[in-house]
Order: sequence, then C-alpha cells, then structure tokens
Amino acid sequence: MSMTPEQAAWFRDTFVRLVDNVDQALMGKREVVGLVLSAMLAEGHVLLEDAPGTGKTSLAKALAASVQGTSNRIQFTPDLLPSDVTGVTIYDQQNHKFEFHRGPVFASIVLADEINRASPKTQSALLEVMEESRVTVDGVAHEVGRPFLVIATQNPIEQAGTYKLPEAQLDRFMVKTSIGYPSLAVAERILAGAVDRNPSASLRPVITTKAVADMADLAATVHIDPAVARFSAQLVEATRADEGARLGVSVRGSISMMRIAKVYAAAQGRHYVVPDDIKALAVPVWAHRLVLDAEAEFSGVTAERIVQNALGAVEAPLARATA
Repeated sequence: MSMTPEQAAWFRDTFVRLVDNVDQALMGKREVVGLVLSAMLAEGHVLLEDAPGTGKTSLAKALAASVQGTSNRIQFTPDLLPSDVTGVTIYDQQNHKFEFHRGPVFASIVLADEINRASPKTQSALLEVMEESRVTVDGVAHEVGRPFLVIATQNPIEQAGTYKLPEAQLDRFMVKTSIGYPSLAVAERILAGAVDRNPSASLRPVITTKAVADMADLAATVHIDPAVARFSAQLVEATRADEGARLGVSVRGSISMMRIAKVYAAAQGRHYVVPDDIKALAVPVWAHRLVLDAEAEFSGVTAERIVQNALGAVEAPLARATA
C-alpha cells in the first residue's frame, strides 16, 4: 500500500518539527540536519568528514534527544578493541553462567568519532551492526533495536597515524557530508549562548523512538515511478562508464538512493519521488562510493565532478505525480 497525500503531509510536518528542534542545538545547519535525519529514517548511516569542533557531537546528542532515544560516543583510537565497541561475554561466578555486557554500540545514535584512527579490525566491528542492526558475540546475535544510526567522523586534515577506510566500508555509509563552519551571523548567536555547554540537554523530544520506526516504515511506501528508477540506474551506469572512475557506484549505492529518495520526497510533503530528488541527493549518496583512476585523480578529477558529469549527460524524465 502506497503512502497517501495526507500521510505525506503529516510526514513533512513531523520532519520539519524534528529539524527545528535539532537546529536549536546545531544552529544554521538545517540542510545537513535534514540529510542526516533522512538517512536515519531510511535506516542508513552517515559519514561526516569535518574539522574538529564543528558540532558533530552536538548533532548526535540533539538528534537522540529529539526522538527520545539514547546516544553514545565512541572515541576511536589505535588501541581500541572490537569488544570495546560491540561488548563482551563475561563469566559470572556467582550465577555460574556467561553474561553478555553490551558495548556502546547499543544506542539509538552512535557517534563513532575519528573512526579512521582505529585499526581495520576494530573498524570492521561496525560492519555487521551497520548492515544488519545486530551484534554477534560468541555465536549469539543481539539486536540493537530501532532506530539505529551510526554517525562516523573523520578528520580530513590530520592523516598521520590513521587507517584509511576501505572502499567496502565506505560503501556501507548511505551518506557522506560535512557540517562545516557556521556563518558570521550564526557564529555570533553561538558565542552569545556559549555559557550553555550542553544545549542538547534542554531539548524536549518531538516524537518517540517507536514513532521514528513508524515513520521509516511509512517512508518505504512512497511511490517510485519506473521512469524515475530507470533515470537513477542510468546515472549509476554513467558513473561506471566515466573514464576517470576505476569503480562506479555499486548496487548497494543504487539501493541506498531509492531508500533515501523516498524519505526525501516524503519530507517535501510528496507521496512520490521525482527526478529532482535524485539530483539533490546524488553527490552525498554516491560520490564517496567511487574509486578514481590514479592518473585522473592526479589530474584533478574528483568524485563529485564525475557524479555531476553523469547528471549532465543523462536526461531526466518528466516528473509524473502517480501512485
């Protein structure tokens, strides 16, 4: 059953209220907040590539507070072990049995801070839970629940002592974006309220975690016309055919676009996806999945440019409001 126009209007209003609430803690970044919230409702994950002190922790805390959820921050360091992330089974001598002690990954919003500073073995501890929303320890699966969002960060400037994320792991992030520095006007507002060290603590929840799961299920019913799906597939093929790309967008990337495009459309109050939704999401959803040819990269070709070239080469179909 497809989403109705009335349900789309309710979805848009709730989405705007959530963005407004988070914006109280992360001022002037409504577009980024909307993108991260869209990824959460599409049940994907986000990679933030940003300099320190731009509000990444505030974003995670504010989002968790807005949906009446929990948030945990994991500081990734070279000595961090996989069990420090997922949890560990410990023998209880009093009860004479093994008990599982949950790690910090068991939260609604998990901030994996500077993920590229941990070893590849520890980085891979997130792979299963990001894909399947569960952790397997000693052969026993433990569900993390819904909603579940991993916001991983990495510093684009200081690369000494870091481990580059492999392409397979990058592909598991639905969106890659950055918060960036605030404008002058917003910076003045932030400094005026600088005495509040934890603005997220005063935020009131907009909806419950159960309602977030319901919104995710509702967004999945948004209609995608076959012509729009074909347009998306043609864009993916164009990235693969580009001379500057050694690997184009993956199948997982194609599926991720369909999932988040449905949320993006519903957030605009529509019960159907239009080509402009695909265009708006193309760079944050696809660019980080591309593997560039070494010579092309040396010549200055970027993943963003390849995606933009695809958008310019493929003709978009006429939008049809069906469902």
